[in-house]
Amino acid sequence: MNSSVLIGLISFRIPLRTRCRNAMRAHVLASLLLLVCAACGARGQPTSDFTGADDEVGLMIQDPGHFHAALVQKYDYSQIDPAVHVYAPVENEVGSYLDLIERFNTREETPTNWTQRIYVGGDYQEKMAEEKPGNLMVVAGNNARKIGYIQHAVENGINVLADKPMVITPDGFPTLRSTVEKADERGLLVNDIMTERYVAATRLQRALSQNEELFGELREGSPEKPAITKESVHHFYKMVAGEPLIRPAWFFDVDQQGEAIADVSTHLVDLILWEAFPGEPIDYRNEADGVEVLSARSWDTEMTPAQFTQVTGQQPYPEFLQSDVDSDSTLNVAANGEFTFTVRGIHAKVSAEWDYENPGGGDTHYSIMRGTQANLTIRQGEAQNFEPVLYVEPVGKGGDQFAATLKKALKDLSPEYEGVTAESSEFGWRVNIPERYEEGHEEHFASVTEQYLQYLIDGQLPEWERTNLLTKYYVTTTAYEMSR
Repeated sequence: MNSSVLIGLISFRIPLRTRCRNAMRAHVLASLLLLVCAACGARGQPTSDFTGADDEVGLMIQDPGHFHAALVQKYDYSQIDPAVHVYAPVENEVGSYLDLIERFNTREETPTNWTQRIYVGGDYQEKMAEEKPGNLMVVAGNNARKIGYIQHAVENGINVLADKPMVITPDGFPTLRSTVEKADERGLLVNDIMTERYVAATRLQRALSQNEELFGELREGSPEKPAITKESVHHFYKMVAGEPLIRPAWFFDVDQQGEAIADVSTHLVDLILWEAFPGEPIDYRNEADGVEVLSARSWDTEMTPAQFTQVTGQQPYPEFLQSDVDSDSTLNVAANGEFTFTVRGIHAKVSAEWDYENPGGGDTHYSIMRGTQANLTIRQGEAQNFEPVLYVEPVGKGGDQFAATLKKALKDLSPEYEGVTAESSEFGWRVNIPERYEEGHEEHFASVTEQYLQYLIDGQLPEWERTNLLTKYYVTTTAYEMSR
C-alpha cells in the first residue's frame, strides 16, 4: 500500500513580492533579450499563453532530491505563484529541501514567501499529472529518473526546467530528443539550468573573444593542445547557505547520479558552445558542424566510511554501493572524467573531477580560449581566493600597443560592464571586475529562472538554445560511452 502524506507549510504573504537585482542581472537580461529576439521565428511564429502577469506560472517540484531544487526558490518572482506543489517518493530527501525553503522564508534580508504543499507517496508522479496544479515542473534530484520525469511532464502538457544533467547514458538520449520534439509540437518549453553562463569572468571571456583586434581568431588547436579547455574540480563535502551540505547516499552511485562525464561536464560543454559560437545553432547531425568526440576516460575518487557518514549522515554503506567497496571498506566513486571533441574544426577539452573536500576554500576552475592575438584564461585557485579571475595573455609581444588595445576593448564593453579595468600581472593582464557584477553560484539560479520565464513569454526557446541543448547531451553521452 502506498504511503502518502500532505504537508502544508503556511508562510505570511505580502501583496507585492520583490527581490533585489543588482546591476549585473539587469545588464544580463538586456543583452540576452537581444539574442532572443534575433533568434525568434526559426520554427515559425511562436505563440504563448504567458504574458508576464503576476502569479501566471504555477510551480511544481518533482522529486527534490538535490539542493538545486530549492535554489530555484531562493528568491520570489512576481510571475510565479508563491503556492508551490511538491511531489516526491517516500524515500526522497524532502526534509532537506524544506529546510532550505524555510531558511529562505525566514531570513532577515529579502525573505521569500513560498507556501509549500507537499505530496509524498509511491504514486507521486501520477499524482502530479492527475492534479496538475501548475504549468511548470522543476526537477533536480536522482539523475537516472530525470529523463522519465521530463518525458512524463511533456506528455501531460507541462513545461520543464530541469537541473543538469537531463540524461546520463546513451540509452536516454533518444528519449530526450523525442521529448524535445514533442514539446515543440505542443508549444511547451524544455530547458536545463545552465548557471555557469552567469559567472562574470566567463561572460567577459566570451565578450572579449569576439573582439578581433584584441583576441584575433579562435585557433583550431589539436587533441594535444586544444583551442578551448574547461576544467573544474568539485567537492563532495561543502557548505550551502551557510550549512554543511548533506548529500543522499544515491549521489555516490554513478548509476543514479551519473559519472562526471555525463554530469558536471554538461556545464563545460555548454560553455564551449555558448562562448565559441554565440547565438549559433550547432547540430550534431549536421556534417558541416563537425561534432565528434575523439577520446574519453574516467577514474575514481576514494572515500572512507567516516567521510561517507559525514557527508550523508548514514552508515554503513547501502546495498546498492557494495559493489564499489574494497576489502578495506574504501568506497570507489567513478566521479572523474575527461574527453576531447571537435566542433567546426575547433578542438576542445573538458575535464571534471571530484575530491572529498577543500579545507582551504571552494571549488576550482580553469578555462582557456586560445586566440591568434591573445589567450583568455580564467583561473580559480588559492592564488585567486577561489574566485574566478580572468587574465588576458598576449600571444606575441605585449607592450604598450597591446595594453592600449586591451584598454579600448574593455571600454567598448560599456555600459554593460562599465568600470572593468585591467592591471599587469604574472599571467599577462588581470581583469578587475567591479563587485556589483559578481554573484555567487546560488544567485545564478535566479538569473536562469528569470531567463526561462522570459522564454515562456516569448513562446519558444531561441533556435540556438534548443539545438545546442541536444548537441550538448549528444556529446556528453557519447563521451560517456567511449570512456567505458
